[in-house]
Amino acid sequence: MQNETKARIDQITSPAGHSVAVLRFEGDIASTSKEAVLGTYQTLPKDSSRLVLLDFSKVEYINSSGIALVIQMLIEASNSGQKVFAFGLSPHFTKVFTMVGITKYAGLFPREADAMAAL
Repeated sequence: MQNETKARIDQITSPAGHSVAVLRFEGDIASTSKEAVLGTYQTLPKDSSRLVLLDFSKVEYINSSGIALVIQMLIEASNSGQKVFAFGLSPHFTKVFTMVGITKYAGLFPREADAMAAL
């Protein structure tokens, strides 16, 4: 049984004083998560959301369809000139994201503090 995907956006400020949009995901990410993943991302104002963090710390499972949604979101972000970092992935999903090439579009970090320090 898949856990419903939930997403919310927090606006925070980086140590350098830049505005950062944090997309916080919760539950499982699968094909049924399109609105939560892409829909939530697409509500970000592209002109003022140059820095984006993806919080996967409360995501329990991501299947191949969910990975495809994340990749689609990252391609949109890249095309919009946004800088994206992700954090909170389990070691398994860090390895999977690296294997499928997500690191070309987003830096991966263990914790939010590590991602913020890289901004």
